[in-house]
Amino acid sequence: DEMNMHIPQSEETRAELSQIAWVPRQIVTPQSNKPVMGIVQDTLCGIRKFTLRDCFMDWNQVQNILLWVPSWDGSVPIPAILKPKPLWTGKQILSMVIPRGINIARKSEKGGSAPPADDGMFIENGDIMYGVVDKKTVGASQGGLIHVVFREKGPEATRTLFTGLQQVVNYWLFHNGFSIGIGDTIAGPDVMAKITKTIDQQKEKVKELTADAYWDLLKPMPGMTIRETFESKVNHELNKARDDAGKDAQDGLKDDNNVKQMVVAGSKGSFINISQMSVCVGQQSVEGKRIPFGFRHRTLPHFTKDDYSPESRGFVENSYLRGLTPQEFF
Repeated sequence: DEMNMHIPQSEETRAELSQIAWVPRQIVTPQSNKPVMGIVQDTLCGIRKFTLRDCFMDWNQVQNILLWVPSWDGSVPIPAILKPKPLWTGKQILSMVIPRGINIARKSEKGGSAPPADDGMFIENGDIMYGVVDKKTVGASQGGLIHVVFREKGPEATRTLFTGLQQVVNYWLFHNGFSIGIGDTIAGPDVMAKITKTIDQQKEKVKELTADAYWDLLKPMPGMTIRETFESKVNHELNKARDDAGKDAQDGLKDDNNVKQMVVAGSKGSFINISQMSVCVGQQSVEGKRIPFGFRHRTLPHFTKDDYSPESRGFVENSYLRGLTPQEFF
């Protein structure tokens, strides 16, 4: 490849470039008036764990972690817990990175000034009062912490905030640890029984639909042929099977599940990924429709001709954890 360079030829050009091309000035874009940079991945996952209510640090940990706070003035906050030994919370330490004079209020869904679920976000004069810090607060979102600091304190303070948040949280995460194992994708036996029942019920409904279509009992939906109506209804039932099973799996996972923690923090993955890993991969679509037949009125040689069953038309019942059959894999 090639590289091209523009060399500023005059002092005027140098001054202009130093203002326009300076990275901190590009944090908020004029295109949509919101930040284009935010906390991501490791730090985003760590910052959520760091600001949970059960995150405490003792004197030695606090002394080490405060050295990572940019322009730390040497003062140590009063510990949140004094007896039996002094303990500081993650919220207290993170508040030292946020500039003074920053105020953010995002109402809790349940309301109240001390939400039981610790949802919402309340920062007063740079101190976190309640709320768990996640993507909504430190991601590239409008009205989040990054945006407010940029507007109130300017580009330089925002750059320092990025540095501080990442240094403090990454140091803590490095010592606290975070990893994912195969155990995080396994749902309990009760949940699996419920999920199997859900999928079987939906497959039974598809059988009924197939029988109705065969005996010409299916009424066409407005603007659709009988075949399009059949496909649409079957698709709906199979997607419902995946979504319901996925919801059961999510409810069955504990809050300390590592995959769930990443999804909730917004650092990686989605709830669909969880349901596909643990429960059922679901219906595979081509151009928004079920897998079409090939030359011989079937999708693969493993099926009989004119087989409209979910398996034949691309419904993958297994999860990635259980493993796919050759037909499903194909």
